[in-house]
Amino acid sequence: MQVVPILSEENVELRGKLIEGASIAQIRLHEIKNLKDKFESANLINETGSRKRGSLTYNKIIGEEDFIVSDIVRKRQGHGSSEAFVRAGPRHTIHFDPKTVRAAIVTCGGLCPGLNNVIRELVHSLRYLYDVESVIGIRGGYNGFLGKEEYPPIELTLDVVADCHHSGGTILASSRGGFEINKIIHFLVDRNICQLYVIGGDGTHRGANIIAEECFNRNLNISVIGIPKTIDNDVDLIDRSFGFTTSVEAAQAAILSAKTEARCNLPNGIGIVKLMGRSAGFIATHATLASGDVDLCLVPEVEIELDGENGCLPFLLKRVKEQGHAVVVVAEGAGESLLGKNTETDAGGNRKLPPIGEFLKTKIVEYFKNKHLEATVKYIDPSYMIRSVPANASDSLYCMLLSQNAVHGAMAGYTAFSVGLVNNRVCYIPIPRLVATSPRVMDPLGRTWERVLSSTGQPQHLPAFDSSTCVVNDRTMV
Repeated sequence: MQVVPILSEENVELRGKLIEGASIAQIRLHEIKNLKDKFESANLINETGSRKRGSLTYNKIIGEEDFIVSDIVRKRQGHGSSEAFVRAGPRHTIHFDPKTVRAAIVTCGGLCPGLNNVIRELVHSLRYLYDVESVIGIRGGYNGFLGKEEYPPIELTLDVVADCHHSGGTILASSRGGFEINKIIHFLVDRNICQLYVIGGDGTHRGANIIAEECFNRNLNISVIGIPKTIDNDVDLIDRSFGFTTSVEAAQAAILSAKTEARCNLPNGIGIVKLMGRSAGFIATHATLASGDVDLCLVPEVEIELDGENGCLPFLLKRVKEQGHAVVVVAEGAGESLLGKNTETDAGGNRKLPPIGEFLKTKIVEYFKNKHLEATVKYIDPSYMIRSVPANASDSLYCMLLSQNAVHGAMAGYTAFSVGLVNNRVCYIPIPRLVATSPRVMDPLGRTWERVLSSTGQPQHLPAFDSSTCVVNDRTMV
């Protein structure tokens, strides 16, 4: 085995040039609320080990003041301040005695690849790393706390979760709505729950924060932990949400099908694929870039001009004349400026979206007809298919990292926090900070969108909003 030595201080050339004047003026650490500050702690040395899989000694214990800087992109004369987040991982001491821990897991909102992976890894971490004996699953999202007969809780044994990661969806089922704080607190107290793991998006996290605050105010020694789940990848601060890369991968089959349909159906074949993306076009843009076969990508962050010299319809006609076919990818939330905003909402409070895919199909057919041409348009909507598939290898690993570190944080006594990847390091983020700037959107003037324009050759349209007034994703993932 060849061992590469650490670079010495004397080797200036390989260690890089010192940039004069560059520094970070301030680093503002977001501290995590700790139950140790209010309740008597077990204060046990973190050497639990697993009776089931042999003893475990951590080679890397994370210190209480270890942190990850958020803003890593800097300029030569930059002195700007930066946020920082507590680094995730096992602590030297733990707040809860594992012998007394009774944990609960709940999944809320829509489906997403990796939900079963998170459930399985939470159970494995609690049982294998800390010897926790009881973990229950809350069925049907927040509705499972309300005592309804159709949502009975289940005991999450090792056998129950053994193979669940090979399937999409969630073994706990999910639903929207059902948040009643007093009934939730009563459920936790009645069943002696001291750790609650909540898997969901920014709306679910807002509910989790209310639970955490209510427990704290009622003098209940209960840790509430969030794990961000959003297929739209619109939870702010984190590099990406689990399940996102799987969804982008799953969308490739639909795009390829659209291309096949467009090429093989004459005359003037056009395939339209509608992907998820309520207010953020991350799936549409990344699926477009990964495919390389898309001619037009439409997202909520960019206005849609149908007609005129710079319009989408003339562009599609030109592209079809050039290559005989065209492929369009559109995010479900695109085009509200054309169709108007729906005033109706679902059980989770989300505004129902207008049918942009069908609208585009109709407009394309009409435009070609007005040019005395026939268009053969095939419309594919794989929205629910790309969110119900099992997690791929990359997301499976990510789910394991999130789950293990969520358990480490809970056992240390932290509460009202979420766990996520920041600059490729797992961190603990206070839930109030996480939801304050969520949901985020793709930057319509950023590098990712520039890559889309370069890939498709489509006309450049104006942003749908003033990006200086919104939270845009500044983490370039491709």
